[in-house]
Amino acid sequence: MTHAVATVYARIVDSTENTGRSLPELRAEIDEIDAAIVELLARRLDVCRDVAHVKQGSDASVIQPQRVREVLSSRRQWAINAGVDADFVEQLFRVLLIETHRIETAAGTSRPAPTKGAGGVERSPLDTVATAIDHVVVVVPDVDDASQLFATLGFSISPTEDAGVVIATAGGVMIALIAPDGDPAVAQHLETHGAGISRVVIEVLNTAYAQNELVRADPSLITDLHIDDDGHEQFLSVLDPVTGMQMGFISRTGHRVLLTGASVRGMFHAPFNA
Repeated sequence: MTHAVATVYARIVDSTENTGRSLPELRAEIDEIDAAIVELLARRLDVCRDVAHVKQGSDASVIQPQRVREVLSSRRQWAINAGVDADFVEQLFRVLLIETHRIETAAGTSRPAPTKGAGGVERSPLDTVATAIDHVVVVVPDVDDASQLFATLGFSISPTEDAGVVIATAGGVMIALIAPDGDPAVAQHLETHGAGISRVVIEVLNTAYAQNELVRADPSLITDLHIDDDGHEQFLSVLDPVTGMQMGFISRTGHRVLLTGASVRGMFHAPFNA
């Protein structure tokens, strides 16, 4: 354990009480912890480079599914033991496994690694808060028929309280399938644009901030903010007449749960600001 990491560990053990500590002090400790996390990540990735070297001299495949399953299962249990959301920790390690795989495969290439600067990047409001694609909404004539392909590909199919909406998930990927089922708004979308992706939803750190900034640019392009009973906060951009697709924006203020049918369908009826 390096000195920086050991120092952070010692401080975490000693500071069981935050009473009386100022916000700058707490932020300074977060900065130290984050620096230690980056240092640990660097160590882990260095070991992964050694693993790649060993694999190159053997018949071992780059991707070993059983090892991936073992890593995800054990890290989930570690998270539960530590009182941390297991789904959140699994998501973190899936990202780390992607980087591990990239490093292992890049080790066999002759191209030099690109240089990347630190800081000094002017970020737009959306670039400041956007984190990842949260889910994709696909309009289909019939969810049962559409679910068959996803199930065959290995997605888990979860019905919702709405018979016309199902959620297909695999790892960190979520796709919402929606059929009209008597809903004129969805039926009109299907008639006008055909079956296919209708919405790509981006996870943002804070929907109110993102919405305010995008409304500032053009209020007619953004819907009102919709909050469902599970704490999913969402708003949309105007539907693109060329592609028939909308951009959605979401953050979660409740427990980590799948989308409901009402949440998916309700966004087809979200009013615009102007």
